[in-house]
Amino acid sequence: MKKLVLVLFVAFTALFSFGQTTIGHVNTQKVLDTMPSRKAAERELKDFENRAVKELQETQQQLQADYQTLQQKQKTMNPTAFKFEEDRLMKKSQEFQTRQQELDQQIQILSQDLNAPILDMVQKAVKIVCDREKIQYVIDESSLLYSNGRDLTKLVIIEVLKLDNNDASINNNTTNGMGQ
Repeated sequence: MKKLVLVLFVAFTALFSFGQTTIGHVNTQKVLDTMPSRKAAERELKDFENRAVKELQETQQQLQADYQTLQQKQKTMNPTAFKFEEDRLMKKSQEFQTRQQELDQQIQILSQDLNAPILDMVQKAVKIVCDREKIQYVIDESSLLYSNGRDLTKLVIIEVLKLDNNDASINNNTTNGMGQ
């Protein structure tokens, strides 16, 4: 951590010694919180997660019920038949664990898929603002220890909302055009 702070200090000192450098900062979380597409992505991800949790809970409850039933029947069952049923339940339990891992991976992939265009849009908005305002460096506020640079958050929010609205219009036109 000390090395990182030292490297950052040296980098900023070098930047300032070569001329006037303009630095800004953005509260990325604030920007993301204002985006309708981000809210829609979060809803979609949450819905998927809820369906996955429900599926896993139902499967787990069924496995527990089947296991309890098998335990109750154990005394009246033939040992070979009991072993076959126990093996069947063990296989179902392994399938449950595999399905749980699959769903976890699917949630991660869906999250990445949904968030990639949103993060690209934020980066594009930051670039637009930086080009217009002649800002050379932008740092996310979550990484700042101290700031004497310009807060670009409001300007980036305006740009990202324009991009988000434009993207939504394009998607709606594409969807409407396909249905005709």
